[in-house]
Amino acid sequence: MNKAVVLLSGGLDSATALALAVRHGFDCHALSVSYGQRHRAELEAATRVAAVLGASQHRVIVLSLPFFGGSALTDKSIQVPTDGAGIGIPNTYVPARNTIFLSLALAWAEVLGASAIFIGANAVDYSGYPDCRPEYLQAFEAMANLATRAAVEGHPIRIHAPLVSMTKAQIIHAGTEAGVDFGLTVSCYQADDDGSACGVCDACRIRRAGFVAAGIDDPTRYLQRV
Repeated sequence: MNKAVVLLSGGLDSATALALAVRHGFDCHALSVSYGQRHRAELEAATRVAAVLGASQHRVIVLSLPFFGGSALTDKSIQVPTDGAGIGIPNTYVPARNTIFLSLALAWAEVLGASAIFIGANAVDYSGYPDCRPEYLQAFEAMANLATRAAVEGHPIRIHAPLVSMTKAQIIHAGTEAGVDFGLTVSCYQADDDGSACGVCDACRIRRAGFVAAGIDDPTRYLQRV
């Protein structure tokens, strides 16, 4: 089996990406990052999802993006927006996060001899983050295959973003068909300790609207509804 490193946040999208990678026959090695985010609920969700979906192993890397700050997800003095989407890129954007995460996945993939990295990035129903766009992912893949010994020696690494052009409803349908239990996942930017979602942040609004559009019951525990 071809090996793949799958970036797994514990949210709806990354769980679906893992399920699709498993379905396509990859031996999946799940990688999560404890980067100083507001809560650990999503990391606990990632552990559950990795086990249920059959990842060969699940590792969590610890690093400190709060050292730099600059995001409501890493600096609790910055308030998570709860009034719906505004103009421009929201303050929940974490500077260079996907570049950092993909670089970590790339290093592990090279050690494992993996031919693929999966990421649940989406450029349709999302908050406008620049590092979720197809052109960014294509550029990272090109860089990866210039920067690694594996690629230079004839073993290139593919960056797979199977959800990048899907709506949230389409992602939910794909995940459901692939066996994802979305009740195990946490997408909220400010979930409480038991994983209950705030219900008012962008991530909650996009998630809830996706289930409505998909016509599938939403298993999320929301503390508020708008």
